[in-house]
Amino acid sequence: MTETVSSSSTHSETHAFSAEVGRLLDLVVHSLYSEREIFLRELVANAADATDRRRFESLTHSAHSLPENVRISIIPDKESHLLTIRDDGLGMSREELVHNLGTIARSGTRVFGQQLENAKPEERPNLIGQFGVGFYAAFMVADRVDVVSRKVGSDEAWRWSSDGKGAYTIEPAVRDRAGTDIILHMKNDAEEFLNPWRLQSIIRKWSDHIAWSVVIVHDGKEEPANTGTALWCKPRQEITKEQLEEFYRHLTHNFDTPWDTLHWRAEGTTEFVALLFIPSSKPFEFGEQTRKSKVRLHVRRMFITDEADVLPAWLRFVQGVVDTDDLPLNVSREMLQATPVLARIRKAVTGKVLAELKKRGQEAESYATFWENFGPVLKEGIWEDHEHRAELAALSRFRSSAVEGLTTLDDYISRMKPEQESIYYMTGESVEVLEASPHIEGFKARGIEVLLLSDLVDGFWPDRLHSYEGKTLKNAAQESKDLEKFGALEETPAEKADMDMVLPVLKEALGKRVSDVRVTDRLVSSAMVLAAAGEALNPQLRKLMQRSGQNTTDDVPVLELNPAHPLMHALAARVSAKEDIAPLAEILFDVATLQSGEQIKDVNAFSRRIIDHLVKDAVRDDVCDVK
Repeated sequence: MTETVSSSSTHSETHAFSAEVGRLLDLVVHSLYSEREIFLRELVANAADATDRRRFESLTHSAHSLPENVRISIIPDKESHLLTIRDDGLGMSREELVHNLGTIARSGTRVFGQQLENAKPEERPNLIGQFGVGFYAAFMVADRVDVVSRKVGSDEAWRWSSDGKGAYTIEPAVRDRAGTDIILHMKNDAEEFLNPWRLQSIIRKWSDHIAWSVVIVHDGKEEPANTGTALWCKPRQEITKEQLEEFYRHLTHNFDTPWDTLHWRAEGTTEFVALLFIPSSKPFEFGEQTRKSKVRLHVRRMFITDEADVLPAWLRFVQGVVDTDDLPLNVSREMLQATPVLARIRKAVTGKVLAELKKRGQEAESYATFWENFGPVLKEGIWEDHEHRAELAALSRFRSSAVEGLTTLDDYISRMKPEQESIYYMTGESVEVLEASPHIEGFKARGIEVLLLSDLVDGFWPDRLHSYEGKTLKNAAQESKDLEKFGALEETPAEKADMDMVLPVLKEALGKRVSDVRVTDRLVSSAMVLAAAGEALNPQLRKLMQRSGQNTTDDVPVLELNPAHPLMHALAARVSAKEDIAPLAEILFDVATLQSGEQIKDVNAFSRRIIDHLVKDAVRDDVCDVK
């Protein structure tokens, strides 16, 4: 058994927590108080991860080999009021202790606090795992936490210590071998967690499937606390629903139940077993996570890595385990990426997930929930994966100007007019804004369905897909000329204003802000609309490129006008009367900019123009009344 002894050195450094950590500790201790047992699950999971990573390091660095009889030890000491969680894992250096325990590398307390306030009580434990703050859960049960750790390959050990009230200390320590001890100085009201039977029940509940042996040291004996069974290797019929859900929660740190579970054994040229889960809810800050699949790769039940890209980035919401006997245990990460075995596993696992999504797609209501959570991620594959592009397009769901709820491309095609050759879509900030957009008035009035695409990813995948089942995808905002194919509106149009004199005046007034001013038949109730000139970027694509730091040129738009609108009759009358309509031209352009979902560059100038126009009209009315 490893003993931990404080160093006699007096060299100790005190550091203040970052402001975020201080606030976080207060949130964890007071807002997650009712789920205190979660602290043990989090600390044991951290110990298991550290042991996994040391075992992997030992494959290429023999000096990092694990000692015999590796285990995670939980040591309750009622007399001293201490609880120790001990592992022989990778360990941490002084710098890693400061970085990992003194700061929060991701998420941030502000978002954590907002989610905590909005979450229901039963949802709050989920926040711990999703925000990567599991270690801090120790302060729910401890007045002070000491971490003594020695990095593999180093002779130095360090002690990190804090009462969670604003500061921590770092000082040299002694540990006879690599690994980490987490020593909790338990609160008076947390004595239940010093009872071996209570600790064992928590381990069985939350950590039974950890591959490493977990033992509780009591009365000089080590009592096993988990079965350590590789659940994925069991036949499906021998696994209960409860066991699957427990393993899912252990693996993902989520507290929901899986939306779908895939468990199968592949046989043939390449043999492997897989147990994969699709969550039923989107993890907090999912969109900000790295675009990497984190499916764990095991070889003969031994963890190798979760960075093997077993699934493509556009399936990164799928989590689980893939285990094979067809790879050597000492495979390096570099060799792993090049091996044909892994390529075959990737292809098979990706195909299996897509087949399952196709089957589940027939359950409209359930699939709509999945799509709300992970549809934008799945659509990334339409852009970047040529092999699965058509398959992903068929799996995709869309909002539409013609039907309630979600629709498919196949359903859209079934509703197309006989003379219609294209699938029309439009991108924007939200479905509500798109539904009211002037750009699609002419399409809707002629009974032409338009798909309403409001995710950021929608700005670029349609161009890459280009067509589906022989039907070209076209942006309705750029294809108003297609309306000519469907003839004029059935209703008798209102009388059109004479725009011959208005158009050149407006174009001169707006100058370089527009490339042209023209009339259009795409509008029904709106007075004007900004249209892209030629092959200009759509607004969604421009925003996405700007968000990623790419330079985008501002395309000069075309101002299109509805000659039947009363405003155009008023403009025509003012031009005939030789009035200056330049201020009105500016207002028209700014309003059209807002309608297109773009931002006005000078809001104050826009406000002044509106006020000046209102004042001028008020004065005009007063003069007319006097006369």
